[in-house]
Amino acid sequence: MKIGVLGGDGYCGWATALYLSAKGYSVAIMDNFARRQWDYELGVQTLTPIRPLAERLRVWQELTGKSIQLFVGDVTDYDFLASTIKAFEPDAVIHFAEQRAAPYSMIDRRHAVFTQVNNVVGTLNLLFALREYCPDCHLVKLGTMGEYGTPNIDIEEGYIEIEHNGRKDVLPFPKQPGSFYHLSKVHDSHNMMFACKIWKLRATDLNQGVVYGTTTEETLLDEALINRFDYDEVFGTVLNRFCAQAAVGHPLTVYGRGGQTRGFLDIRDTVRCVELACLHPAEPGECRVFNQFTEQFSVLEIAELVKAAGNKLGLDVEIDRIQDPRVESEQHYYNAKHSRLLDLGLKPHYLSDSLLDSLMNIAVRYRDRIDVSMFLPQVDWRKASNERRTVREVTSSLVARV
Repeated sequence: MKIGVLGGDGYCGWATALYLSAKGYSVAIMDNFARRQWDYELGVQTLTPIRPLAERLRVWQELTGKSIQLFVGDVTDYDFLASTIKAFEPDAVIHFAEQRAAPYSMIDRRHAVFTQVNNVVGTLNLLFALREYCPDCHLVKLGTMGEYGTPNIDIEEGYIEIEHNGRKDVLPFPKQPGSFYHLSKVHDSHNMMFACKIWKLRATDLNQGVVYGTTTEETLLDEALINRFDYDEVFGTVLNRFCAQAAVGHPLTVYGRGGQTRGFLDIRDTVRCVELACLHPAEPGECRVFNQFTEQFSVLEIAELVKAAGNKLGLDVEIDRIQDPRVESEQHYYNAKHSRLLDLGLKPHYLSDSLLDSLMNIAVRYRDRIDVSMFLPQVDWRKASNERRTVREVTSSLVARV
């Protein structure tokens, strides 16, 4: 099987590309290195030192004898994307090539506009390119559980059966996105459903929870292959931030009451979920949805787990509560279904088994690279300005373009 990985230099994309290559698939990465530019724009760096992509690919080939093709370009450039699809002729395309941080989309007008243009236009371009050159190709798109919000009913996998005034129908589950980023993913989902209906494309929307973990079997082969560990308040996950804070003796910053509950999964399960979707493709005309997570925790529960893991390493970990910069429910009902990937054969890794090895030990190992000024929130959902200077007076060409 020939599989294209859009955004293959990023966190999920890099781990996925290596995993699929190791499994014997023919893999091509398509990337424009925007994720690296956003670090520079914000004045932050991943906790783990990331090598240039060309070096990563060279080391991978030397270690395994397997080559990964590279196409450098932007998914919002239709000519590039279409020519790449035509040249590679993939059986499946994994679409990670989006701006994926809610706080980044809430910085100001410019970042909100960029996020929606980049994500929505990129996905539309991909749909048109597949229709034109690879109509039987299976699109596996990374969605987000954040599309659903936190409704006071159980969250189904993409669709819900509704009875209204004596009539029944199966409809897309209601969306309650919490940021301009999450809104862009909702637009993607609707565009994919529409394209599958009118063009008989086949697509799987993976509504993913919060991903954690730095190591997979492939990235452990050499430090040059190490994956990202983002802990800053814009791109870092709450779990990564807590681990970095624990490593340097900073209190764990819980937003508000800490009852915000989300789904979580190990990066090793992310790559396996992608493979399972590829091995069991959607039918022509089908746009199916899998909720991709294995466990759910509240922010306060995550803080307690990190505190316990830190104590095992001899760290003195405290928990502090600060005002929530986001507009969200700080205590709510949350029960999301996630059975379809388990039915396909996913055997989950659990946070309790990997917190020390895949997160805490990494944070301690590289703690000299931690910048504590990046812990506290600077992006306020209620005060998103019309224009805002970033930490550095350098703006990426992608943002400036919009």
